[in-house]
Amino acid sequence: MEIPGDLRRLRVALVHDWLTGYRGGERVLMEFALMFPDAPVFTLAHVKGSLPPQLEGRDIRTSLIQDLPGAAKHYRRYLPLFPFAIEQFRFGGFDLVLSSSHCVARGVIVPPGCVHVSYIHTPMRYVWDLFDQYFGASGDGGLARWGVSAAAHYLRMWEEGSVHRADRYIANSTEVAQRIQRRYGKAAAVAHPPVDTEFFAPDPSAKRGDHYLVVSALAPYKRVDLAIAAAKKTGRSLRVVGDGPELKKLRRMAGPGVEFTGRLTNEEVRAEMRSCRAFLFPGLEDFGIAPVEAMACGTPVIAYGAGGVLDSVDGVFSGEEWRREATGVFFREQTADSLANAIRYFEDHGPNDPALMRYRARRFSREAFWNRMMDELSAAMGATG
Repeated sequence: MEIPGDLRRLRVALVHDWLTGYRGGERVLMEFALMFPDAPVFTLAHVKGSLPPQLEGRDIRTSLIQDLPGAAKHYRRYLPLFPFAIEQFRFGGFDLVLSSSHCVARGVIVPPGCVHVSYIHTPMRYVWDLFDQYFGASGDGGLARWGVSAAAHYLRMWEEGSVHRADRYIANSTEVAQRIQRRYGKAAAVAHPPVDTEFFAPDPSAKRGDHYLVVSALAPYKRVDLAIAAAKKTGRSLRVVGDGPELKKLRRMAGPGVEFTGRLTNEEVRAEMRSCRAFLFPGLEDFGIAPVEAMACGTPVIAYGAGGVLDSVDGVFSGEEWRREATGVFFREQTADSLANAIRYFEDHGPNDPALMRYRARRFSREAFWNRMMDELSAAMGATG
Protein backbone atom coordinates (compact mmCIF):
# COMPACT_ATOMS: atom_id res chain seq x y z
CA MET A 1 0.00 0.00 0.00
CA GLU A 2 1.29 3.43 -0.96
CA ILE A 3 0.26 7.00 -0.40
CA PRO A 4 -0.02 9.60 -3.19
CA GLY A 5 3.07 11.62 -3.97
CA ASP A 6 1.53 14.91 -2.82
CA LEU A 7 0.90 13.43 0.62
CA ARG A 8 4.26 11.68 0.72
CA ARG A 9 6.04 15.01 0.44
CA LEU A 10 4.29 16.48 3.47
CA ARG A 11 6.04 17.07 6.78
CA VAL A 12 3.73 15.16 9.13
CA ALA A 13 3.42 14.90 12.90
CA LEU A 14 1.33 12.24 14.65
CA VAL A 15 -0.40 12.78 18.00
CA HIS A 16 -1.85 10.11 20.30
CA ASP A 17 -3.20 10.54 23.82
CA TRP A 18 -0.89 8.12 25.62
CA LEU A 19 1.17 5.07 24.77
CA THR A 20 0.84 2.58 27.62
CA GLY A 21 -0.33 -0.54 25.77
CA TYR A 22 -1.36 -1.85 22.37
CA ARG A 23 -5.10 -1.81 21.89
CA GLY A 24 -7.51 -0.66 19.19
CA GLY A 25 -6.43 2.98 19.21
CA GLU A 26 -2.77 2.07 18.99
CA ARG A 27 -3.49 -0.23 16.04
CA VAL A 28 -4.87 2.77 14.17
CA LEU A 29 -1.79 4.77 15.18
CA MET A 30 0.36 1.96 13.79
CA GLU A 31 -1.29 2.38 10.39
CA PHE A 32 -0.69 6.13 10.51
CA ALA A 33 2.95 5.45 11.35
CA LEU A 34 3.24 3.11 8.36
CA MET A 35 1.64 5.72 6.12
CA PHE A 36 4.15 8.35 7.26
CA PRO A 37 7.33 6.50 8.28
CA ASP A 38 9.29 9.68 9.08
CA ALA A 39 6.61 11.31 11.24
CA PRO A 40 7.41 11.80 14.95
CA VAL A 41 4.78 10.77 17.49
CA PHE A 42 3.70 13.28 20.15
CA THR A 43 2.03 11.80 23.23
CA LEU A 44 1.30 12.68 26.86
CA ALA A 45 3.13 9.67 28.28
CA HIS A 46 4.93 6.59 26.97
CA VAL A 47 5.59 3.39 28.87
CA LYS A 48 8.66 1.99 27.15
CA GLY A 49 8.28 -1.60 26.01
CA SER A 50 4.49 -1.46 25.84
CA LEU A 51 4.35 -1.21 22.03
CA PRO A 52 5.41 -3.33 19.06
CA PRO A 53 8.94 -2.64 17.77
CA GLN A 54 7.61 -0.69 14.77
CA LEU A 55 6.27 1.94 17.15
CA GLU A 56 8.86 1.67 19.93
CA GLY A 57 11.54 2.55 17.43
CA ARG A 58 9.86 5.79 16.37
CA ASP A 59 10.75 9.32 17.40
CA ILE A 60 8.36 9.54 20.37
CA ARG A 61 8.07 12.94 22.05
CA THR A 62 6.37 13.05 25.45
CA SER A 63 4.82 15.82 27.51
CA LEU A 64 5.42 17.04 31.05
CA ILE A 65 3.14 14.22 32.24
CA GLN A 66 5.95 11.75 31.49
CA ASP A 67 8.10 13.03 34.36
CA LEU A 68 5.43 13.29 37.04
CA PRO A 69 5.57 10.82 39.97
CA GLY A 70 3.97 7.48 39.21
CA ALA A 71 2.88 8.54 35.72
CA ALA A 72 3.81 5.19 34.17
CA LYS A 73 1.08 3.35 36.10
CA HIS A 74 -1.19 6.12 37.33
CA TYR A 75 -1.15 8.64 34.49
CA ARG A 76 -4.93 9.03 34.65
CA ARG A 77 -4.75 10.73 38.05
CA TYR A 78 -3.22 13.68 36.20
CA LEU A 79 -6.23 14.11 33.95
CA PRO A 80 -6.77 17.79 34.90
CA LEU A 81 -3.28 18.54 33.55
CA PHE A 82 -3.86 16.83 30.21
CA PRO A 83 -5.27 19.88 28.36
CA PHE A 84 -2.37 22.10 29.47
CA ALA A 85 0.17 19.40 28.62
CA ILE A 86 -1.20 18.71 25.14
CA GLU A 87 -1.21 22.44 24.37
CA GLN A 88 2.53 22.72 25.05
CA PHE A 89 3.53 20.74 21.97
CA ARG A 90 4.88 22.86 19.13
CA PHE A 91 4.40 21.98 15.47
CA GLY A 92 6.41 24.60 13.65
CA GLY A 93 7.72 23.27 10.34
CA PHE A 94 4.96 20.65 9.89
CA ASP A 95 2.42 20.72 7.06
CA LEU A 96 0.00 18.22 8.60
CA VAL A 97 -0.81 17.13 12.14
CA LEU A 98 -2.76 13.86 12.27
CA SER A 99 -4.14 13.17 15.73
CA SER A 100 -5.55 9.90 17.03
CA SER A 101 -7.81 10.89 19.90
CA HIS A 102 -10.09 9.49 22.57
CA CYS A 103 -9.16 12.11 25.14
CA VAL A 104 -7.27 15.37 24.53
CA ALA A 105 -5.06 14.68 21.49
CA ARG A 106 -7.53 16.45 19.21
CA GLY A 107 -6.96 19.64 21.25
CA VAL A 108 -3.40 20.34 20.08
CA ILE A 109 -2.72 23.86 18.84
CA VAL A 110 -1.16 24.06 15.38
CA PRO A 111 0.42 27.14 13.75
CA PRO A 112 -1.09 28.98 10.77
CA GLY A 113 -0.62 27.07 7.54
CA CYS A 114 -0.53 23.68 9.27
CA VAL A 115 -3.55 21.43 8.71
CA HIS A 116 -4.92 19.39 11.61
CA VAL A 117 -6.95 16.25 10.85
CA SER A 118 -8.30 14.46 13.93
CA TYR A 119 -9.28 10.79 13.89
CA ILE A 120 -11.73 10.32 16.75
CA HIS A 121 -12.12 6.96 18.50
CA THR A 122 -14.70 8.64 20.74
CA PRO A 123 -15.28 12.14 22.11
CA MET A 124 -13.85 12.51 25.61
CA ARG A 125 -16.43 10.46 27.49
CA TYR A 126 -14.16 10.45 30.57
CA VAL A 127 -15.43 13.91 31.54
CA TRP A 128 -19.11 13.37 30.79
CA ASP A 129 -21.04 10.16 31.39
CA LEU A 130 -18.01 8.08 32.49
CA PHE A 131 -16.17 10.57 34.72
CA ASP A 132 -17.03 8.97 38.05
CA GLN A 133 -16.42 5.47 36.67
CA TYR A 134 -12.92 6.37 35.50
CA PHE A 135 -11.75 8.96 37.97
CA GLY A 136 -14.17 9.30 40.87
CA ALA A 137 -14.38 7.55 44.21
CA SER A 138 -15.09 4.21 42.56
CA GLY A 139 -12.20 4.53 40.11
CA ASP A 140 -8.56 5.50 40.41
CA GLY A 141 -9.17 7.83 43.34
CA GLY A 142 -6.17 10.00 42.52
CA LEU A 143 -8.26 13.07 41.79
CA ALA A 144 -9.48 13.49 45.36
CA ARG A 145 -7.07 16.31 46.09
CA TRP A 146 -8.09 18.21 42.98
CA GLY A 147 -11.77 18.20 43.78
CA VAL A 148 -13.67 15.90 41.45
CA SER A 149 -16.46 18.33 40.65
CA ALA A 150 -14.15 21.25 39.90
CA ALA A 151 -11.92 19.08 37.72
CA ALA A 152 -14.85 17.71 35.75
CA HIS A 153 -16.27 21.20 35.16
CA TYR A 154 -12.92 22.52 33.95
CA LEU A 155 -12.39 19.60 31.57
CA ARG A 156 -15.87 19.94 30.10
CA MET A 157 -15.31 23.64 29.50
CA TRP A 158 -11.98 22.90 27.84
CA GLU A 159 -13.45 20.25 25.59
CA GLU A 160 -16.26 22.51 24.44
CA GLY A 161 -13.84 25.38 23.86
CA SER A 162 -11.37 23.40 21.75
CA VAL A 163 -13.70 21.82 19.19
CA HIS A 164 -12.60 24.20 16.41
CA ARG A 165 -8.91 23.28 16.58
CA ALA A 166 -9.20 20.48 14.05
CA ASP A 167 -9.73 21.34 10.40
CA ARG A 168 -11.39 18.00 9.73
CA TYR A 169 -12.85 15.24 11.91
CA ILE A 170 -12.86 11.57 11.00
CA ALA A 171 -14.83 9.10 13.14
CA ASN A 172 -14.22 5.38 13.54
CA SER A 173 -17.92 4.53 13.15
CA THR A 174 -21.32 6.00 12.39
CA GLU A 175 -22.07 5.87 16.13
CA VAL A 176 -19.05 8.06 16.89
CA ALA A 177 -19.78 10.42 13.99
CA GLN A 178 -23.23 11.01 15.45
CA ARG A 179 -21.70 11.57 18.88
CA ILE A 180 -19.29 14.14 17.39
CA GLN A 181 -22.22 15.94 15.80
CA ARG A 182 -24.14 16.01 19.08
CA ARG A 183 -21.17 16.93 21.28
CA TYR A 184 -19.13 19.20 19.00
CA GLY A 185 -21.64 20.35 16.41
CA LYS A 186 -19.21 19.13 13.74
CA ALA A 187 -19.73 16.82 10.79
CA ALA A 188 -17.33 13.88 10.61
CA ALA A 189 -16.47 11.45 7.85
CA VAL A 190 -16.27 7.77 8.79
CA ALA A 191 -13.17 5.61 8.31
CA HIS A 192 -13.62 2.31 10.10
CA PRO A 193 -10.56 0.95 11.93
CA PRO A 194 -8.43 -1.47 9.92
CA VAL A 195 -8.79 -5.21 10.41
CA ASP A 196 -6.13 -7.64 9.23
CA THR A 197 -8.45 -9.69 7.04
CA GLU A 198 -5.49 -11.47 5.46
CA PHE A 199 -4.39 -12.89 8.80
CA PHE A 200 -7.92 -13.52 10.08
CA ALA A 201 -9.16 -15.89 7.42
CA PRO A 202 -10.96 -19.24 7.29
CA ASP A 203 -9.13 -22.53 7.49
CA PRO A 204 -10.91 -25.19 5.39
CA SER A 205 -9.38 -27.92 7.54
CA ALA A 206 -10.65 -26.45 10.82
CA LYS A 207 -13.60 -28.25 12.41
CA ARG A 208 -16.46 -26.30 13.92
CA GLY A 209 -17.41 -27.13 17.47
CA ASP A 210 -20.71 -26.60 19.28
CA HIS A 211 -19.33 -24.04 21.72
CA TYR A 212 -19.67 -20.26 21.63
CA LEU A 213 -16.79 -17.81 21.98
CA VAL A 214 -16.05 -14.48 23.67
CA VAL A 215 -12.75 -12.65 23.08
CA SER A 216 -12.58 -9.59 25.30
CA ALA A 217 -10.89 -7.69 28.06
CA LEU A 218 -12.67 -8.78 31.23
CA ALA A 219 -13.87 -5.34 32.27
CA PRO A 220 -17.37 -4.43 33.50
CA TYR A 221 -18.51 -2.50 30.42
CA LYS A 222 -17.68 -5.45 28.15
CA ARG A 223 -20.64 -7.32 29.71
CA VAL A 224 -19.04 -10.75 29.52
CA ASP A 225 -21.28 -11.58 32.48
CA LEU A 226 -24.23 -11.61 30.05
CA ALA A 227 -22.54 -14.22 27.86
CA ILE A 228 -21.86 -16.44 30.87
CA ALA A 229 -25.39 -16.08 32.23
CA ALA A 230 -26.89 -16.77 28.78
CA ALA A 231 -24.73 -19.88 28.40
CA LYS A 232 -26.08 -21.17 31.71
CA LYS A 233 -29.67 -20.41 30.69
CA THR A 234 -29.34 -22.21 27.36
CA GLY A 235 -27.08 -25.03 28.53
CA ARG A 236 -24.50 -24.14 25.87
CA SER A 237 -20.73 -24.36 26.18
CA LEU A 238 -18.74 -21.14 26.19
CA ARG A 239 -15.05 -20.32 25.91
CA VAL A 240 -13.88 -16.96 27.26
CA VAL A 241 -10.59 -15.61 25.93
CA GLY A 242 -9.04 -12.69 27.78
CA ASP A 243 -8.06 -11.36 31.16
CA GLY A 244 -8.91 -8.40 33.35
CA PRO A 245 -10.27 -7.18 36.68
CA GLU A 246 -13.58 -9.08 36.33
CA LEU A 247 -11.94 -12.52 36.04
CA LYS A 248 -12.55 -13.67 39.62
CA LYS A 249 -16.14 -12.46 39.61
CA LEU A 250 -16.85 -14.13 36.28
CA ARG A 251 -15.29 -17.41 37.42
CA ARG A 252 -17.57 -17.46 40.44
CA MET A 253 -20.71 -17.05 38.36
CA ALA A 254 -19.67 -19.48 35.60
CA GLY A 255 -21.09 -22.95 35.32
CA PRO A 256 -19.24 -26.13 34.32
CA GLY A 257 -19.78 -25.39 30.61
CA VAL A 258 -17.71 -22.19 30.72
CA GLU A 259 -13.95 -22.35 30.12
CA PHE A 260 -11.53 -19.46 30.67
CA THR A 261 -8.38 -19.56 28.54
CA GLY A 262 -6.68 -16.36 29.70
CA ARG A 263 -4.88 -14.25 27.14
CA LEU A 264 -3.90 -15.98 23.92
CA THR A 265 -1.60 -15.15 21.02
CA ASN A 266 -3.08 -13.79 17.80
CA GLU A 267 -2.61 -17.19 16.20
CA GLU A 268 -4.46 -18.88 19.06
CA VAL A 269 -7.29 -16.34 18.91
CA ARG A 270 -7.63 -16.97 15.20
CA ALA A 271 -7.83 -20.71 15.82
CA GLU A 272 -10.58 -20.11 18.39
CA MET A 273 -12.54 -17.97 15.95
CA ARG A 274 -12.23 -20.61 13.25
CA SER A 275 -13.56 -23.40 15.44
CA CYS A 276 -16.44 -21.90 17.44
CA ARG A 277 -20.12 -22.10 16.54
CA ALA A 278 -20.61 -18.34 16.80
CA PHE A 279 -18.93 -15.29 18.29
CA LEU A 280 -20.72 -13.48 21.14
CA PHE A 281 -20.38 -9.70 21.50
CA PRO A 282 -22.55 -8.52 24.41
CA GLY A 283 -20.96 -5.10 25.05
CA LEU A 284 -21.67 -1.66 23.63
CA GLU A 285 -18.64 -0.47 21.66
CA ASP A 286 -17.73 2.54 19.58
CA PHE A 287 -16.79 0.13 16.78
CA GLY A 288 -15.62 -3.34 17.81
CA ILE A 289 -12.82 -5.01 15.85
CA ALA A 290 -13.25 -8.54 17.25
CA PRO A 291 -16.62 -9.22 15.52
CA VAL A 292 -15.05 -8.29 12.18
CA GLU A 293 -12.09 -10.59 12.86
CA ALA A 294 -14.56 -13.39 13.60
CA MET A 295 -16.49 -12.76 10.38
CA ALA A 296 -13.22 -12.69 8.44
CA CYS A 297 -12.71 -16.24 9.74
CA GLY A 298 -16.15 -17.18 8.39
CA THR A 299 -17.79 -17.10 11.84
CA PRO A 300 -21.26 -15.61 12.50
CA VAL A 301 -21.77 -13.02 15.24
CA ILE A 302 -24.41 -12.66 17.95
CA ALA A 303 -24.23 -9.10 19.29
CA TYR A 304 -26.01 -6.45 21.26
CA GLY A 305 -27.70 -4.46 18.52
CA ALA A 306 -26.36 -0.98 19.24
CA GLY A 307 -23.22 1.08 18.70
CA GLY A 308 -20.49 0.44 16.17
CA VAL A 309 -21.43 -3.18 15.53
CA LEU A 310 -24.36 -1.89 13.46
CA ASP A 311 -21.78 -0.76 10.89
CA SER A 312 -20.01 -4.09 10.64
CA VAL A 313 -22.56 -6.86 11.17
CA ASP A 314 -25.56 -7.21 8.86
CA GLY A 315 -27.74 -8.59 11.63
CA VAL A 316 -31.32 -9.62 12.13
CA PHE A 317 -32.89 -8.81 15.47
CA SER A 318 -34.05 -11.87 17.36
CA GLY A 319 -37.67 -12.59 16.47
CA GLU A 320 -37.64 -10.77 13.14
CA GLU A 321 -38.03 -12.48 9.79
CA TRP A 322 -34.76 -14.05 8.74
CA ARG A 323 -32.78 -12.58 5.81
CA ARG A 324 -30.47 -14.84 3.82
CA GLU A 325 -27.85 -12.09 3.47
CA ALA A 326 -27.50 -11.66 7.23
CA THR A 327 -24.16 -12.32 8.90
CA GLY A 328 -25.38 -12.33 12.49
CA VAL A 329 -28.14 -11.97 15.06
CA PHE A 330 -28.78 -8.93 17.26
CA PHE A 331 -30.42 -8.88 20.68
CA ARG A 332 -32.30 -5.76 21.75
CA GLU A 333 -31.72 -5.53 25.50
CA GLN A 334 -28.48 -5.95 27.44
CA THR A 335 -29.88 -8.79 29.53
CA ALA A 336 -29.03 -12.47 29.80
CA ASP A 337 -32.56 -13.42 28.74
CA SER A 338 -32.35 -11.33 25.58
CA LEU A 339 -28.98 -12.83 24.65
CA ALA A 340 -30.22 -16.35 25.42
CA ASN A 341 -33.19 -15.81 23.11
CA ALA A 342 -30.81 -14.59 20.39
CA ILE A 343 -28.73 -17.76 20.75
CA ARG A 344 -31.84 -19.91 20.34
CA TYR A 345 -32.97 -17.84 17.37
CA PHE A 346 -29.53 -18.19 15.79
CA GLU A 347 -29.63 -21.96 16.17
CA ASP A 348 -32.99 -22.08 14.40
CA HIS A 349 -32.21 -19.63 11.60
CA GLY A 350 -28.59 -18.53 11.88
CA PRO A 351 -26.20 -17.73 9.02
CA ASN A 352 -24.29 -20.64 7.57
CA ASP A 353 -22.38 -19.08 4.67
CA PRO A 354 -18.74 -18.45 5.69
CA ALA A 355 -17.97 -16.93 2.29
CA LEU A 356 -20.63 -14.27 2.79
CA MET A 357 -19.31 -13.40 6.24
CA ARG A 358 -15.76 -13.09 4.91
CA TYR A 359 -16.96 -10.95 2.02
CA ARG A 360 -18.61 -8.57 4.44
CA ALA A 361 -15.54 -8.47 6.69
CA ARG A 362 -13.23 -7.50 3.86
CA ARG A 363 -14.93 -4.09 3.70
CA PHE A 364 -12.88 -3.31 6.81
CA SER A 365 -9.48 -4.40 5.50
CA ARG A 366 -6.30 -2.41 5.97
CA GLU A 367 -6.37 -1.53 2.30
CA ALA A 368 -9.88 -0.10 2.60
CA PHE A 369 -8.76 1.96 5.62
CA TRP A 370 -5.75 3.35 3.78
CA ASN A 371 -7.82 4.29 0.74
CA ARG A 372 -10.40 6.06 2.87
CA MET A 373 -7.77 7.95 4.87
CA MET A 374 -5.90 9.00 1.73
CA ASP A 375 -9.12 10.44 0.32
CA GLU A 376 -9.83 12.37 3.51
CA LEU A 377 -6.28 13.66 3.96
CA SER A 378 -6.07 14.75 0.32
CA ALA A 379 -9.41 16.56 0.67
CA ALA A 380 -8.25 18.26 3.88
CA MET A 381 -5.03 19.48 2.31
CA GLY A 382 -6.85 20.66 -0.79
CA ALA A 383 -9.51 22.50 1.19
CA THR A 384 -7.06 24.38 3.35
CA GLY A 385 -3.97 24.46 1.18
